[in-house]
Amino acid sequence: MTAIPYRLPQKRHLVTELPGPRSVALTERRRRAVAAGLGSATPVFAVDADGGIIVDADGNSLIDLGSGIAVTGVGASNPAVADAVAAQAHRLTHTCFMVTPYEGYVAVAEKLNELTPGDHEKRTVLFNSGAEAVENAVKVARLATGRNAVVAFDHAYHGRTNLTMALTAKSIPYKHDFGPFAPEVYRMPMSYPLRDPAGTDGVAAANRAISMIDTQLTADSVAAVIVEPIQGEGGFIVPAPGFLPTLAAWCRMHGVVFIADEVQSGFCRTGAWFASEDEGVVPDLITTAKGIAGGMPLSAVTGRADLMDAVHPGGLGGTYSGNPVACAAALATIEQMSTLDLNARARHIGEIAFASLSATTERLAATGQDVIGEIRGRGAMIAVELVKPGTTEPNPELAKAAAAHALSRGVVVLTCGTYGNVLRLLPPMVIDDDLLCEGLQILDEALTPA
Repeated sequence: MTAIPYRLPQKRHLVTELPGPRSVALTERRRRAVAAGLGSATPVFAVDADGGIIVDADGNSLIDLGSGIAVTGVGASNPAVADAVAAQAHRLTHTCFMVTPYEGYVAVAEKLNELTPGDHEKRTVLFNSGAEAVENAVKVARLATGRNAVVAFDHAYHGRTNLTMALTAKSIPYKHDFGPFAPEVYRMPMSYPLRDPAGTDGVAAANRAISMIDTQLTADSVAAVIVEPIQGEGGFIVPAPGFLPTLAAWCRMHGVVFIADEVQSGFCRTGAWFASEDEGVVPDLITTAKGIAGGMPLSAVTGRADLMDAVHPGGLGGTYSGNPVACAAALATIEQMSTLDLNARARHIGEIAFASLSATTERLAATGQDVIGEIRGRGAMIAVELVKPGTTEPNPELAKAAAAHALSRGVVVLTCGTYGNVLRLLPPMVIDDDLLCEGLQILDEALTPA
């Protein structure tokens, strides 16, 4: 990787207990001003960030193993992205592409058409959030096919809007008491190698879902199948080889739109531009967001030209969709990903993390504390599923305690999973090796019984 001109020292440094007094005071202000329904993973307030470091309001420097949930893959203040944002903001911050279009939007669309899987003719439309992208992908699929039913999967997460809550599997906190939800959404079993019956390979898992679709729906009523190639909030579940290609082939056979939700897994995160590439899957539509613009709000639907162009003029869009500043950030972010070869960097991060976590697993198992049920993921998208010793029973208490311990030592680690028992690692792909290894060592301590 080309050297990054870090602006902040890439060192963990604690000057107070966490949270410190400034963060505590800000938490009280937050309590009085911000709706209680908005949660935060940590009680520290950020004031600066660079590379693999977050600086909080009390001057503590924390190791960032979350990158804003896979958003700041190129670093939270990447100089090229910051310069592009500043330059664009000095020219124009908004005209609305639906009123007075601008080149940046077109350039982002061209780049996404080039980078996403498949060499077919494509079109792109831009939005603000991952949920917006998912909703619009479903709109396109329904209009283009003239069908209504949409198939989603167990453990899926697709967003917090009404339709995307229907697509999302987990009730608390995402869906509880927010219904009724959008109709014509049907849930099928996901390939989950740790928890599937023995002998269930990817093809068998896909055929299990297909059999249920045929029984409950029939193929000619299905507009789309939507799936995360590696599930995000559901626990970084990596389907067994063969699952995605088998589903995609069934969709092609029956005229069903295959939508890959790559909001979390896209943009070098898994060691390829998109996780779908691992098995050569070419989606009909692909949704992207998070890492696309280095921290600026932007998302996209990219897909087959015949599907995207089926929508009547005015049927897609939004006032802020494809904002010019966000587009400038996206172009700079994608250029940085290429220049720094963050696909290779993500694979390198994965090698370091898997080696460290495997050593932790072996050491814990040798003492009878076999609490790591599985290490999984790809590239810089890595999960540790925690279980009760000697079982596959989920252990959410340990996940919560380990994340809290890591934070107390200055490492930001996120949890996830349907059962709340998964630690997820999403470091910025520009984090240096020493900082990454230090963070993994503290995670090892966090999993070690006192």
